[in-house]
Amino acid sequence: MYKQTLYKVLPDYIKPKILKRMNRYNKWEYGYNDDYDMVVISKTGQIGEIYEIQNLKIALPKENNVYKFKENKWTRFDYPKVLNRIKTVFDWREYPDDFKEKWYDYIDLEFKRREEGFWYINKNKTTFLTGTHYMYLQWSKIDVGQPDFRESNRLFFIFWEACRADNRCYGMCYLKNRRSGFSFMASGETVNMATMSTDARFGILSKSGADAKKMFTDKVVPISVNYPFFFKPIQDGMDRPKTELAYRVPASKFTRRSIVSTDKPEDLAGLDTTIDWKNTGDNAYDGEKLRLLVHDESGKWERPNDIQNNWRVTKTTLRLGSRIIGKCMMGSTSNALDKGGRNFKKLYDDSDVTKRNANGQTRSGLYSLFIPMEWNYEGYIDSYGYPVFETPSEKVHGPHGVPIKIGVIEYWENEVEGLKDDQDGLNEFYRQFPRTTKHAFRDESKMSLFNLTKIYQQIDYNEEASSAAVVTAGSFQWENGIIDTRVVFSPNKNGRFLITWVPPTNLQNRFIIKNGIKYPGNEHMGAFGCDSYDISGTVDGRGSKGALSGLTKFSMEDAPVDHFFLEYIARPQTAELFFEDVLMACIFYGMPILAENNKPRLLYHFRRRGYRGFSMNRPDKVYAKLSVTEREIGGIPNSSQDIIQAHAAAIETYIENAVGFDGDSYGDMYFQRTLEDWANFDITKRTKYDASISSGLAIMACNKNRYAPVNRTIRKTIDLGIKRYNNKGTLSKIIK
Repeated sequence: MYKQTLYKVLPDYIKPKILKRMNRYNKWEYGYNDDYDMVVISKTGQIGEIYEIQNLKIALPKENNVYKFKENKWTRFDYPKVLNRIKTVFDWREYPDDFKEKWYDYIDLEFKRREEGFWYINKNKTTFLTGTHYMYLQWSKIDVGQPDFRESNRLFFIFWEACRADNRCYGMCYLKNRRSGFSFMASGETVNMATMSTDARFGILSKSGADAKKMFTDKVVPISVNYPFFFKPIQDGMDRPKTELAYRVPASKFTRRSIVSTDKPEDLAGLDTTIDWKNTGDNAYDGEKLRLLVHDESGKWERPNDIQNNWRVTKTTLRLGSRIIGKCMMGSTSNALDKGGRNFKKLYDDSDVTKRNANGQTRSGLYSLFIPMEWNYEGYIDSYGYPVFETPSEKVHGPHGVPIKIGVIEYWENEVEGLKDDQDGLNEFYRQFPRTTKHAFRDESKMSLFNLTKIYQQIDYNEEASSAAVVTAGSFQWENGIIDTRVVFSPNKNGRFLITWVPPTNLQNRFIIKNGIKYPGNEHMGAFGCDSYDISGTVDGRGSKGALSGLTKFSMEDAPVDHFFLEYIARPQTAELFFEDVLMACIFYGMPILAENNKPRLLYHFRRRGYRGFSMNRPDKVYAKLSVTEREIGGIPNSSQDIIQAHAAAIETYIENAVGFDGDSYGDMYFQRTLEDWANFDITKRTKYDASISSGLAIMACNKNRYAPVNRTIRKTIDLGIKRYNNKGTLSKIIK
């Protein structure tokens, strides 16, 4: 059975007694609450349920004035015909007082819903809409007319409201599927905020200037035009402008007071608020101050434009000093990595709310949100707005009465099955309709050095088969804390090691001592490869990680064959901690290690501790041809083109033979980070791919005989002094 992981409700996150007391006195303030590490989006002083969406805890308002529609689902309220005739607040003022008095309560209620949100019953469940979401559903016009309610959009708007409320946050970075409605929702929010703001600027960017213009003219302007008069300021200029929507004199920030006012138009203060778009470029909006920046199709910025460079510039338009004065609503599907996707992926990864600096901000300043395709796929949303995940046992209909016969998961799997022989087509489908972030950032097959088809087959298999059940996180320690004794492994969810196999107890900690030097006792079973580092810290704190990979080979022991059993990709606080981690792993498994010797501190650590025998010599040279340093510490250089090519070829061969589907079964390579590293590997920038370096060295170490130098025999002609004669004719003659 499908289990959604998009959000969860946290019962009793706040002690009931405290919650009741705070609600009684309306003590909950809109914004980030440090005491409970949550963002309060209630504007009433009272809170109810606590949602957790992508690790962000959000306190919703307490239920209040719950509305029930006749059909037990969202239904747009009809706009009174008599009010629909009124186009501006100045037209309204021409009506008699007794007429206006009839509609003040209606207008007040719409302002209240816009500000505080809206509660209603949906499929017998009490449901909350943020004010922005209510405005989108009730008052926004989109390409199909009026938008339908979707549960996925409700969660989107709740998350967005939290981004608005949190004074640590610059906005959202939304990874979406195609046709999710983001452009219209962002356009609706732009108009909603602009018509409530004074002296403010609102900007739009997209993958091209033409796309930004189209969003402005086809989405933003129509939504603004169709607002009711009491929400809509007077525009300066054309009714349907092409470049700038300006709410200037004689417009006013409309409230109940302003629409009751008898001031003359020329006496009113204007909003002086504008919405415009700009051509795509790194320096777009540089030097301006924005209340809201909409970034549409951010994952499709191709060279020479760079979304990361642009964000570094536009981020400054949203703040004054350290104070955040504006927000960014960024959303997109992803292109292939080499076509803008890689930069967007970096921005998305840097927006993880669980990774904050000392100021409480993510690296990008944004908050990442991913809504899987099954939540928001056209044709698989029921009439109540809920996604139909699994094939229904009873009749289910969509919003327009079309029956839904299968679940969206089954539909998606059918599409994937149909594309299994077209890897590029499959990758494109994954990017357009992703169920995981890994799907969203799939690369093109032709861009990879290795067989992406096999790599992605293995990745997908691991996800479906829940490789987490096979992989154990943990740590290695010296028994009783006494070094150079016995190493033990302790499962620990926060451990730096991931393992899938441990040798039987009798094969653990096996070593041989020769001339006072310890050698591995299980060299016949497998080996490690390591990408090390020498410096504990870097200036920006973002140095490459150390990587260790363990691989078995054929043996007569009780061990899997050609199986990657260990993955370590980490950068502990000091290099020494990393060295000791690597040493303990080698000792526990009793296997040698092949490491690059251009960063020699790890190998000197092994030698100093008496474990030089665990460090393999480079397999492509005989001992007599090794340099002095190579004889001293072992290891293999990373600068030789022969080694670089042999290293890549080793990974390539392993993938072809042991990864993905071979017609009968799948491989047993369960380490997703290493698989993804292989998928992205670039031989011209190989130092960036720590897991690829370590895993390739492990493969070479287990197959060292393939790289052994071949002794060439030089044949020389030896003169034995024996004469040869030509016996033709009557006399023999010596052949010279």
